[in-house]
Amino acid sequence: MYNNEALTSPAPIAGYTPDLDTSHYGAPPEERIRRRGKTKKKVALTDGNLVVDLPIPSTLDKVIMRRDLEDMSKVRYTAVTCDPDHFEKEQFTLRQSLGNRRTELAICITMYNEDEVLFCRTLYGVMKNISHLCSRKNSSTWGIDAWTKVVVVIVADGRTKVHPRVLDCLASLGVYQEGVAKGAVNDKNVEAHLFEYTTSLALGPDLKFKGPEKRIVPTQIIFCLKEKNAKKINSHRWFFNGICPVLQPNICVLLDVGTRPHPKSIYHLWKAFDKNSNVGGACGEIRADTGKHGRALLNPIVASQNFEYKMSNILDKPTESIFGYISVLPGAFSAYRYVALKNDDNFGLGPLHSYFKGETIHMSENESVFTRNMMLAEDRILCFELCAKRKEAWTLKYVKSAVGVTDVPDRVPELISQRRRWLNGSFFAAIYALTHTGQILNSGHSKMRKSWLLIETFYAAINLFFSWFALGNFYCFFVVLTRALEDPSFGIPGIKFFNLVAQAVYGAMIIACFTFSMGNRPAGASFKYTAVMCVFAVLSIYMVVAAIICTVHVAQQSEHNAMYAQMLISLIATYGLWVAASLISLDPWHLFTSFPQYLLLAASYINVLTTFAFSNLHDLTWGTKGDNVPEQNTGKFKTSKDGLVEVEMYDNKPDLDGQYADALHKLRTKMPIPQAPPSAADRERAAADYLASFRSNVLLCWILCNGALIIAVLVGTGGDGAFGDNGNKKVQAYMLIILAFVAITSAIKFLGCATYMIASLFGM
Repeated sequence: MYNNEALTSPAPIAGYTPDLDTSHYGAPPEERIRRRGKTKKKVALTDGNLVVDLPIPSTLDKVIMRRDLEDMSKVRYTAVTCDPDHFEKEQFTLRQSLGNRRTELAICITMYNEDEVLFCRTLYGVMKNISHLCSRKNSSTWGIDAWTKVVVVIVADGRTKVHPRVLDCLASLGVYQEGVAKGAVNDKNVEAHLFEYTTSLALGPDLKFKGPEKRIVPTQIIFCLKEKNAKKINSHRWFFNGICPVLQPNICVLLDVGTRPHPKSIYHLWKAFDKNSNVGGACGEIRADTGKHGRALLNPIVASQNFEYKMSNILDKPTESIFGYISVLPGAFSAYRYVALKNDDNFGLGPLHSYFKGETIHMSENESVFTRNMMLAEDRILCFELCAKRKEAWTLKYVKSAVGVTDVPDRVPELISQRRRWLNGSFFAAIYALTHTGQILNSGHSKMRKSWLLIETFYAAINLFFSWFALGNFYCFFVVLTRALEDPSFGIPGIKFFNLVAQAVYGAMIIACFTFSMGNRPAGASFKYTAVMCVFAVLSIYMVVAAIICTVHVAQQSEHNAMYAQMLISLIATYGLWVAASLISLDPWHLFTSFPQYLLLAASYINVLTTFAFSNLHDLTWGTKGDNVPEQNTGKFKTSKDGLVEVEMYDNKPDLDGQYADALHKLRTKMPIPQAPPSAADRERAAADYLASFRSNVLLCWILCNGALIIAVLVGTGGDGAFGDNGNKKVQAYMLIILAFVAITSAIKFLGCATYMIASLFGM
């Protein structure tokens, strides 16, 4: 049995007392001194590919569960020099295919630059799920050796982008070894580095080791470290087009780093496929991470998203699941039947073909803006193409018992940037689905199912229509509700003037939204966006108060305006439906913890987020920028005259153990990550942010001043003009001032012109 402390701290040297006086020698180094014991070993190519087995540190060797299995005693490294689409054709292999192991579940975890806590949260959650599969001894599929049927594929998007401490975590589990990977094999660039290892340990989010005492079972891990940053969709292409054809899994589960599946969630997802052979895709309930004891709910941004997620899981997803088509299976936690995703063997067309169009479309300037925006929501396209697959009858299912907890944006800039891609992508993807409804008729669904899908399509079209007018509808509701208080029966003094001010502020905030959206990145103008959202929150409070007063007034009056009554009844029915649905789902707590915050931010969701999204349709980025060339100075594997390749590796246990101790030391002490100096692009972006902010400030001031003038002159005139006996005195005074100003300036210009001509006549 292993010792957790031994794994996290180097053993002290017996009988040694350190000399605390460093005056003669200088301060001790902050980092452990790296060992330089790597040696070059010649390795033969396997089918022309570089594949090498690496020894594991002796510390790990003591705790492995099965010494008879090579995948626990050796790390298999492969330098992949081809595109993922050609992985199998280029004769690259994986340990599972060599050992003839059947893969029932392939779990793909994608990551970019997330830290070690988020990474361990996800991987530990997956390992607990594998442990649960092994505990199902009465299952015909699972049981004590269920871990042999599950492969965890971790795809890192760029060797220089991955967080260094995540690599330390993988090294501490035995999966990764530093210094082995190189950027090229002979004259071929390495596209990805594969490390294969079956680990016997787990790292929890607290960065402490867990073993069999925590019911951790062996976990087969394939770590795919991409040489270049090429976005998440490319990571999925490595998984689906590169690794899955070799593994041939039954079910593929997709996870983002930061999403923690509950211990039985993956089993519940798998069971949905096992029970119904027509299920091609499924998703569980995505919950917002509210922190320990729900502390994150004190942040209204997190709380409002928590309410959003809850109501979507209570109302939207179940309804769509009944029809058989879910508009989107979240990439953060979803599952697909691999055979359902595969393209047609004859024509190469199918769900995966449509899905991976997004990778090439975003690199092409020839594609339309519509298509490129549509592919921002490529997961929605995948769902539609799967459900409408020609001559197939695949359905999509929502599994409430499969829960995944994910981190959500907790700051305004991150929320706006995330929703920009979501809103633009979902809008154009919805149009794509509506315009390709005919594909449903060519699918293999029954006539009854096709009828249901067409009804759902009509329902989606109506929702899309109303979402298009959401901005105007919200303002109309605001004006109608607040102006209703001006009725004499309410007896509220000064309410008309207050409403004029509120409407003016609302209009000013709309102008501010457009100005900021067209001129400022959210990260470069965080204060501006936050201030606008705070103002909209105050307006939302006033709107809610007005709605409550009107509701009480209508209930007390025996005779009242029919329009107000219908509107208020509709509002009551909507909120009552939310309460009833939450109670039926036995999940009402978000109504108490998150509903008030959602009401505060509802106006911002419509006005700020939608305005920013549509004002940035030209922004087709995914939030990360891909690198077009490999990083320089990453080294190269060279073939010698005898056909062997020299590989640098730790050839003896002491040096390998020293490298392992380095990884544990960095995890334990959390050494600061060296930050690269700002690049020229970073400096240019900072300058652009400053110029955009200055431009926006001037533009905003100009627009608001003109708006204030219009309000000051026209508001409260009662429709009276400037002429006639009944003309409005304020308007008349304004006209007099303007006409006098024009006359005086014209006279001055005339005098100047006359003076100039006289001077010219006399040759002056």
